[in-house]
Amino acid sequence: MRYLIASDIHGSLPAAEALIARFHKEDADRILLLGDLLYHGPRNPLPEGYAPADVAKLLNEHADRIIAVRGNCDAEVDQMVLDFPCLGDYAVVVDEGVTLFLTHGHLDVRRAVVGLPAGSFVFSGHTHVKGIGNPFAPASLRDDAPTHITFANPGSIGHPKDGSASYALYEHGIVELRNL
Repeated sequence: MRYLIASDIHGSLPAAEALIARFHKEDADRILLLGDLLYHGPRNPLPEGYAPADVAKLLNEHADRIIAVRGNCDAEVDQMVLDFPCLGDYAVVVDEGVTLFLTHGHLDVRRAVVGLPAGSFVFSGHTHVKGIGNPFAPASLRDDAPTHITFANPGSIGHPKDGSASYALYEHGIVELRNL
């Protein structure tokens, strides 16, 4: 399968619209969302086109193709307007025998990650900075990140801190980071 992986929409309708357009253009099978979907959070400024209800409506049109995890800005009230589960701290997808571990990146997931099989991928957002490798592991793992796992952060589509909204594509054991 071909997965489009994104994080940190933060209620930005233009970002969500661009993401869905890219999902179709990339001919992806599923969207994997790594949290912070609707709310901008108290530390962030309002993103361009802040419209969380409209973002929810747009995402709901693709609910049957979305797997999502909870970010630090997501709450139970978000689940009330979303037609797909979004409150799990992490999710696991197994594709062609490869484990994809999805988390937002704000929680300590050491115990869950350490037992992943060799060749697994851990996808996390939260930092709003894209990258692949141990420096992009969730904070709880950076000092002692397992070497048998590939860490990837797709960056942020709603509040990129490195100046470019981005996402990741995963297919057949290969991760690519792309600008939105």
